[in-house]
Amino acid sequence: MSVKVAEIEAQVIEALRTCFDPEIPANIYELGLVYDVKADPFGHVDIRMTLTSPLCPVAASLPMEVEDKLRALPGVTAAKVEITWDPPWDPSRMSEAAKLQLGLL
Repeated sequence: MSVKVAEIEAQVIEALRTCFDPEIPANIYELGLVYDVKADPFGHVDIRMTLTSPLCPVAASLPMEVEDKLRALPGVTAAKVEITWDPPWDPSRMSEAAKLQLGLL
């Protein structure tokens, strides 16, 4: 992985930490909703993520919010979010930090 790609991916992860699930007071990255982050040397970023439920009230708006935040990052020329339901999200995907924040540890 080139230095530029690694830098873009690090910026992307930081930006993902500013996006929050409306029903759980933790960011989508620490909740484990983000399954994959890929950037290329041209600044194209692809995110594969899920939501806590197919009935999530932000199912339509959260992917757009993520794309908008990523496109605003220096070096990012394009951003695409793919929502997947496989594998389904469950609380075991949460980071230790999210579990601590939510009082689950």
